[in-house]
Amino acid sequence: MSILLYGVSMGDRVKTTIVVDRELWSRFKAKLLERGVDEVSPVVEELIREELLADMVIDALISMAGGGLVQEVKPVRPAVETDAGRAVRELRESRY
Repeated sequence: MSILLYGVSMGDRVKTTIVVDRELWSRFKAKLLERGVDEVSPVVEELIREELLADMVIDALISMAGGGLVQEVKPVRPAVETDAGRAVRELRESRY
């Protein structure tokens, strides 16, 4: 399937033409009609928003972090000696 976009600006909206596989488009519109949706544009707009959502979240996190995210995490040695095996045994024994 190939999609081609041609846009014309109309204020804050853009009128566009897309070229989509005929069968795919028919199935999409039929699905919308089953749901009682007459307007295709808001649905396509929402799909575009969902596609861009991950980028928007990443941008917001970078902004909240002051413009950069930590790229390297260095391991830290525990302040006291630990023994995971002993800790697990103690937890198991305390259940009985």
